[in-house]
Amino acid sequence: MNFLAHQYLSGESDKVKIGNFIGDFIKGNKYQDYPPEVQKGILLHRNIDHFTDHHPIVLQSSNRFKKGYKRYSGVVIDVIYDHFLARKWDEYHTQSISRFVNKSHEILVKNFLILPAKVKLFLPFLIQSRRLESYSSMDGLQAALEIMARRTSLPAQTDYAIKTLIDQYSDIENEFDLFMTDLIDYVRTEHQIIVITPNDSHLNEEKQTTKL
Repeated sequence: MNFLAHQYLSGESDKVKIGNFIGDFIKGNKYQDYPPEVQKGILLHRNIDHFTDHHPIVLQSSNRFKKGYKRYSGVVIDVIYDHFLARKWDEYHTQSISRFVNKSHEILVKNFLILPAKVKLFLPFLIQSRRLESYSSMDGLQAALEIMARRTSLPAQTDYAIKTLIDQYSDIENEFDLFMTDLIDYVRTEHQIIVITPNDSHLNEEKQTTKL
């Protein structure tokens, strides 16, 4: 999964959100240099990635892009799944995506000093471009893939990715929905992270009661 999904699956803790956001940039035991809750977020990020990379539904989605991306097809699916999460946000979260992204930006800025150097470099652009929110449109998705092709080892096959997605859109969307059900359940049961969806009316009521 990509940035938006990792933030979504972090629950209510600001520090866990930070760790989950920077997870790709912290290698080996370096996570131990961070406060406990940030460590928890980094390890959560790693576990989500492992769960995702080995899930049969994700592998099925990835195979649809093998021709153009070969071993990088999983990276493309991470971004495409964020597209579906952003586009269908109201089905997965009780807060608007704009407010959720604003809060995520606020948390990262407040904790800017502990972010890895590479994250500090791209964070201003990520905030200015509203990248997490922009995934919801096809133009935003295309822009994200083009940026990744310029700045990483991802092959420059964005036109192929967009065409493949459009041609198989409903099938990939269905795979995303099925996978997200499994992923949310995994994060809840294995990591005790509270991920409240609009369908969890009893959890929403308990959360409001706790606030009171």
